[in-house]
Amino acid sequence: MKMPAVSLLEWQKKFGSEEACAAELAKVRWPDGFFCPRCGSRKASYISTRHLYQCSKCRHQVSITAGTIFHATKISLVKWFWAIYLTASDKGGISALRLAKHLGVSWLTAYRMLRKIRMAMAHRDSIYRLKGFIELDDTYVGGKRSGKRGRGAEGKKPVLVAVEMHPDKGAGFTAMKAVETISHDTVQSFLTRKLLTGQKVKTDALPALTVVGTSQQHEKKITPPEEAAKWLPMVHVIIGNMKAFLTGTFHGVSLKYLQEYLDEFCYRFNRRFWEPELPMRLLNACLAHVPVTKAEFG
Repeated sequence: MKMPAVSLLEWQKKFGSEEACAAELAKVRWPDGFFCPRCGSRKASYISTRHLYQCSKCRHQVSITAGTIFHATKISLVKWFWAIYLTASDKGGISALRLAKHLGVSWLTAYRMLRKIRMAMAHRDSIYRLKGFIELDDTYVGGKRSGKRGRGAEGKKPVLVAVEMHPDKGAGFTAMKAVETISHDTVQSFLTRKLLTGQKVKTDALPALTVVGTSQQHEKKITPPEEAAKWLPMVHVIIGNMKAFLTGTFHGVSLKYLQEYLDEFCYRFNRRFWEPELPMRLLNACLAHVPVTKAEFG
């Protein structure tokens, strides 16, 4: 569904107050208008300090942030909405340090806000499965510059990468998963979560990738390192773009949270043709995402 493009000034006009932001949340929660679950009244007042709607008839209070990434937040909704806009409108992403300066919050607060936004991105992309002709490969991220290189490189995190290929349009959607090892089990889990069955999947001849043939139409080839990019051209371009994204804006990331940054990269890449719409698309993703649990937040 096409979303409206929004400029910075339009965003400020539309979401410049707590009441305006709350109204947007209310529109998602109650498409037909406020409805008190206790007495059925349709009239309520907003308590901005607690992000609550209070029924004008029975005074029952309902959290406006329940069911969103803002649940139980102590941060103003205006700052949350600006965090979403700034995250979406910067092609390369925004660092916690820059976001903290823009919003007037601590680095830690900005960092936690960005983590929740990335989780909403991941949740939205989780509903999609790659299909058609697909290139699949593995790469390694982070770790030391010296020491062992290539597959099994010292101190690096293995990542599975898949991308749809459209002969007339180039790359379609992409998906990435950081794993502990490249094995039959991790590859199969990735295929189950990220690809529809019965697709045409092209890989190299890494033994762990033979499992692809159990659920997909598998085309594999033994390739020396210098020929790999010719056999799997698009996935190598995607891998290069992903690594530039990680080092450009974030100057490297903690391997513990690598998946969250991969999720952000994929979310952006998969919507690269809708950049003007991205702020509203991301806002909707954040409004629809269930609250982040302590276990997820780590």
